[in-house]
Amino acid sequence: MYYLGIDIGASSGRHILGHLQNGRLELEEIYRFENGMHEEDGVLVWDIHNLVAQVKAGIARCKEIGKIPHTIAIDTWGVDYVLLDKAKKEILPAVAYRDSRTEEGAQAVARILPQAELYAWTGIQKQNYNTIYQLYCDKCSGKLDKAAHFLMMPDYLSFKLTGVLKNEYTNATTTNLVNAETKEWDTEILDKLGIPTHLFLPLSLPATAVGEFTPAIQQEVGYNATVLLCPSHDTASAVAACPIDGESVYISSGTWSLIGTENRYPVVSEEALAANFTNEGGIEYRFRFLKNIMGMWLFQNIRKELNKQYTYDEMMHMAMASDYCRLIDPTDPVFLAPDSMLQAIRTYLGEPELPLGDLLASVYHSLAASYDKTVKEIEKISGKEIHVIHIVGGGSKDMYLNQLTAKRTGKRVCIGLTEGTATGNLISQVMYTEHKDLTEAREIIKKTFRISEVTL
Repeated sequence: MYYLGIDIGASSGRHILGHLQNGRLELEEIYRFENGMHEEDGVLVWDIHNLVAQVKAGIARCKEIGKIPHTIAIDTWGVDYVLLDKAKKEILPAVAYRDSRTEEGAQAVARILPQAELYAWTGIQKQNYNTIYQLYCDKCSGKLDKAAHFLMMPDYLSFKLTGVLKNEYTNATTTNLVNAETKEWDTEILDKLGIPTHLFLPLSLPATAVGEFTPAIQQEVGYNATVLLCPSHDTASAVAACPIDGESVYISSGTWSLIGTENRYPVVSEEALAANFTNEGGIEYRFRFLKNIMGMWLFQNIRKELNKQYTYDEMMHMAMASDYCRLIDPTDPVFLAPDSMLQAIRTYLGEPELPLGDLLASVYHSLAASYDKTVKEIEKISGKEIHVIHIVGGGSKDMYLNQLTAKRTGKRVCIGLTEGTATGNLISQVMYTEHKDLTEAREIIKKTFRISEVTL
């Protein structure tokens, strides 16, 4: 039996086929496509029509290679969404989270709902791009007046395949609109902000069904399958796949570095608020107590600005050859969407002529230092003693960053789960079809992947 995990990030998407063989999960990438935001009338937006087309193309690829999946699930980044009108037509544009429109909106929301009050209800860290601020901007612009349905990005893509409207729990928690205690939409917050509650559906959990392909999709791709909900926020899928325990933290290393631990209950203390930690929803109602740090985004932008003349490995070796170690703050908003990442870093450091190798070294050391600071905060705020850091995702292939992380933190650093997000997506489909819980699913993952410790 095949499972198809569609894993879409801010810069690319992949279709990964999986199946169980001798108690192990076998993975095969069958389709890959580029993704990215672009400017339209001065606004950063997503090309959702292309996203739908690429999702369908990858699904059709299964038919071409003769490997038809029984189930399919989609995960993407968080906070972004698509609004539909009463006829279920898209209200465009689908604005991207890196657009600057929310700066004033965040300030306006804070005057209505002070951050301490909002955090106590939702447990979600303040980021200007959070959905709550985006929706408030839509309300102020009149865009919400035409809206009848609210769908997070993976909800929308599942809808385009099935015609079924659902709001999935883990991605919904990134909106800053889900109550951490009730685990449902917080209607008091919505009412205070004047955001219509009728836009939102009751939240559905991962490892449950959305529906089968519509007849039109069946005809287009050549077969039928059942679309499921995985943990549709990509980090929730990555953490679901991570073999963590009470003495370990994870770093989901991709465009963002998301570093945290897994809790049964949210932590909404004043200390957690002050340190800007978030309590995002996970599979089986487990909370991802974490902090967002700009990760590979820094390297991605540098490489793009250099017209990709260097590979990531070449950039890594340039950094390793440098003894420069002045630091930047990777969480500073100046690095969110600069016109020039190189200029932004040089300006931050006050060195307009800083050589590329030294600049790259600064990014490496800065990321490792931010990981160390965050682990110490987790230990202090949660009361846990952390011994192991599991680095998962594409960024875990960067051996220099792994080594710097081990040196800075003094913790054991384990790697090996490079396809963390896709694995979490697929394992939730196994949970649905094989009626397994998360503990049983993680045992499959331990058998599947060779987890190794970073050596210095």
